[in-house]
Amino acid sequence: MSDSHSLGMLEDALRKSMSSTSGPELDAALAELGWADMLSDAFDEAIPLVFRLLGETGSHASVLNDVVLLTAGREEGLTPALPFAGGGWVEWDYAREPASTALGGLPLHPVDEGGHLRLPDARRAVGWWLVGTARAMLTLARRHALDRVQFGKPIASFQAVRHRLAETLVAIEGAEATLNLSGVDNPDLTALLAKAAAGRAALTAAKNCQQVLGGIGFTAEHELHLHVQRALVLDGLLGSSRELTKRAGAGLRARGSAPRLATL
Repeated sequence: MSDSHSLGMLEDALRKSMSSTSGPELDAALAELGWADMLSDAFDEAIPLVFRLLGETGSHASVLNDVVLLTAGREEGLTPALPFAGGGWVEWDYAREPASTALGGLPLHPVDEGGHLRLPDARRAVGWWLVGTARAMLTLARRHALDRVQFGKPIASFQAVRHRLAETLVAIEGAEATLNLSGVDNPDLTALLAKAAAGRAALTAAKNCQQVLGGIGFTAEHELHLHVQRALVLDGLLGSSRELTKRAGAGLRARGSAPRLATL
């Protein structure tokens, strides 16, 4: 996957599949595209590519389970319990009844308790999913700002609108930079902060893009609300941005010093 031309072709194929299908059907399509080989042979490239595209296209697949099981050295095909905001646990399972719309249309089902799995790779994966979702919302808001005309000019020319779009872009770019940190010295903390930054970026995008779109963004006819729901659910999955930030702060206070996470 290191060749740029091959990577571009793969991205096009993935985007086409994710734009036309979702759920178990997308699992099958990803299997045909070699998802298992990508995960084992090019892990660091596969995670950003696949999960970012899930966010941008609004589709979903059970690939997060694959990441968790690979990191834990568990058998493929299991449905591990995943921590959720507020101290809860959920399972990603297509075999059970469909999830309620309160979970953003994702097949997440509450369970009583979970295990003690290491989650840095999974948190990075969900972080990239959140970044993709944020970019999808920003694209919708930018398109609306260019097309919507008030007082004889596109609303994209209004300073208040431009500030909201700019704030969103800065948040997304910052989250991407954090997700790209290697975290060799402290992978758990780096992944925790990266997931928190991605969650905050997605929530910032939801707030600002909703304001730019106005009333139409609340309607079922417009797709923004689907991305907003997805962002809220993904932020809570594996720990919300608020919870992870508090956890990181508590750890740093207990340690008495802050490790270097990046060389500037």
